[in-house]
This record gives sequence, C-alpha cells and structure tokens, in this order.
Amino acid sequence: MQLNIAKTQMYRNEEITRNIDWMTVILYMACVIMGWLNVFAAVYNPEDQTSIFDFSNNAGKQLMWIGTSLILIICILVIHHRFYDSFAYIFYGVMILMLLLVLVAGSNINGSRSWFKFGPVSIQPAEFAKVATSLALARFLDAPGINLTKRKDLLYIAGFIGLPAILIIASNETGSTLVFASFVIMLYREGLPGFIPAIGIAAAALLVLSLIVPKLYIFLAIAGLAMLVIWMMPRYNRTPTNILSISLIGVIMMGVVTGVDFFVNDVLQKHQRNRIKVLIDPNIDPLGVGWNVTQAKIAIGSGRLHGKGFLEGTQTKFDFVPEQSTDFIFCTIGEEHGFVGSAIVVALFIGLLCRLIFLAERQRSKFSRVYGYCVAGIIFFHVMVNIGMTIGIMPVIGIPLPFFSYGGSSLWSFTILLFIFLKLDSRRTSMFARG
Repeated sequence: MQLNIAKTQMYRNEEITRNIDWMTVILYMACVIMGWLNVFAAVYNPEDQTSIFDFSNNAGKQLMWIGTSLILIICILVIHHRFYDSFAYIFYGVMILMLLLVLVAGSNINGSRSWFKFGPVSIQPAEFAKVATSLALARFLDAPGINLTKRKDLLYIAGFIGLPAILIIASNETGSTLVFASFVIMLYREGLPGFIPAIGIAAAALLVLSLIVPKLYIFLAIAGLAMLVIWMMPRYNRTPTNILSISLIGVIMMGVVTGVDFFVNDVLQKHQRNRIKVLIDPNIDPLGVGWNVTQAKIAIGSGRLHGKGFLEGTQTKFDFVPEQSTDFIFCTIGEEHGFVGSAIVVALFIGLLCRLIFLAERQRSKFSRVYGYCVAGIIFFHVMVNIGMTIGIMPVIGIPLPFFSYGGSSLWSFTILLFIFLKLDSRRTSMFARG
C-alpha cells in the first residue's frame, strides 16, 4: 500500500515537471539571482556592514519575494494547463475590478494611486493586468473565425487592450500603460495589417521630429515625400483617387505635426513634459529634471570595460542615482561590472527572448502561441525601455527591468507570466490546435 502511494506521488512529481523547458528556467533563475545580487549592491552600506539576508533592506525583502515566487511557480505547474484557457476571461474580469477598486481604495505612492497596501506589503494590480490581458487576448484570438483584417475583431481587441490601459493611466501610472503597446508585436505575428503599426511608428517619429526640427522643414519633407510617392507609382495606378488619398495622408501628417505643441503643452503633465525635454536635450537642466539621466549615464560610463567591482560602485554608495534598486538597477550593473557585465545581462535577455519565440512557434495550440508572443513582447518592451532610459535614448517612464528590479509585484507578475507559458508549452503534445 505504502509502495503504491510512493509510486503515485513519484508519478505526480514527474507529471508536474515533464517536458518543462529547463533552458528557459535556467535563464530565469540566472536573471533572478543576478538581480538579487545587484539589488543588494544598490542598497549596500559599508559603514553599517549591510547584510544580504537583512530583511529590513530591499535585498532581504527581495529574497522573500523570490521565495514566494518559487511557491507561485509550483502552484502554476500543479494546476492543469486547461485551467488558464478556461478561466482567461474570468481572470481578465477580476483584474478590471481590481483596477477600478485601486482608483478608490488604493494608496498614493510617488504620485500614483495604483497600489494596495497591506501593512508593510504593497501590491500593484497594474503589473498583473498584463498577465490577465495576455490570457484574454489569447482566448479571444483562439476562437474560430477571428480575423485581424476584420474591423469588428479589431475593435474587440482594441477594447481588451484599451480598457485596462485607460484604468491604469487614470491612476497616473503612465509607464505601465505604455507597456500595453507591446501587444502589437503579437498581433502583427497573428496577421495584423502592417499599415496599422506603421501608422503608430510614424506618429511617434513625427512627435520626436517636431520637437527638434523646425516645422517648416517637416512640412516641406512631407510634401516632397508625397510627390515622390506619386511620381514613382506606375502610370496605371496614378488615378485621381490614389493621388487624393496620398495627398490626404500628407495633410493628416502635417496636422499631427501642427498639434504636437498643443499635445505637449496642454495635454501632458509637467513631469511628462520634462521627461520629453530631457530626452531631446539631456543637458537642459542637469541639476534638476535631467539629474536622474545625467547621473545614470555617469554611473554606467564610470564602469568602463570591467567595472569597479562588486559592492565598489561610488555612484551607488553615495546615492547619486535615485531609485537605483528599482527603475535604475541597470546603473548598478554598468558601474560595478562594466561593459562586460552589461553585455552579459543583455545577452541573457536576448537568449530568453529568442527561446520564448522558439517555444511560441512550436506550439500546436493557437492559444499557447498567442500567449507566448504576448510574454515575449512584454519582456522585450520592458528591457528595451528600461535599459534605454538609463543610457538616455528613451524617456524615463518608470518601468522595471524584468527579474532584476526590486519589487514584489514586478517579480511576481513576470514569474506568473513566464511560467504559465512554460506550463502550456510542457503540455503542447496533448493540446489540440483549434485555429
């Protein structure tokens, strides 16, 4: 009897870990451990002999979050893979309710009412909204007959993405809102017409150009480009309708350029305008609004090739860079481990992203593939923007570096996001493709 129970338990343990992609797990653990060590480096005080296991500082607290993340991983792997598909819409609905509730009962931290406080613990629903939205989108796109060239389906998808994004921006959490743009990567893979993301990229480019180039030059460039397109068209396509359409697009682009001043000065808040100004001109106010970016670049640059050594960063020790254990954790990596250490971290993320794309492409279920691309897109956006803002090529929007930045909500959300996909991937051979 006891032997049978032992065999049954052994079989269940094998079932839990069967077909798990261990390469992804290793990359995850490497990122988490390196992140923990760098959080400790960011808060280390040589005078107080700060301990990495001191639960009163961020490093000790991060260790607790890592421990609870392991519990979450076990729970995710134990649950049947169909659970995530079947309850995707319920997860989404619950998360929308949480985003509404936080607007009313949430705590205001750093000007953002997006946190629930439970004693010393703070939870940010916006981080988990990315998981719920990914599951809901995967469930919707997995339904028969969904086509991303149909206006009706595009409106549904816009609603799935737009509703949590609007609620998050209502809590004054702009950075987390912008992350929802990463779903375009998945949508493009699933058949979204290329002109839609192209319009978004063109609008962003016009916004930046309008702030650094005189508008007259941009108008002349748009007019010249429109005439060049018309001239290069085959004669049989050079119809009045096509010429009018191209001219109308040019006029709309000029209208966007004209409205940039209104958008920046009357729509954006003061701190958002300042971030854009710092991006355009990093030296505009190095002791004021440009302080974070200036000190971040100094910290990274001072690391040179091999860095100053673990726990030897002077910019870190004297608190020149604010939020260095959270949003600006990459500064610690650059200063203490130099170009080599920074390159290793970037290589880890590239390896993780490549692995996620590989796993997504081998899925037999459309639900799993769509969800996998959502995971890859979200992580890519976070890495690109977080590292970009520390080296001055992206605006400072306050989003964490996945698995590295201090914070329970961030670590939990990325862990859940990743391991749900690993659970789905581990059961791909038993899941029937439905689309």
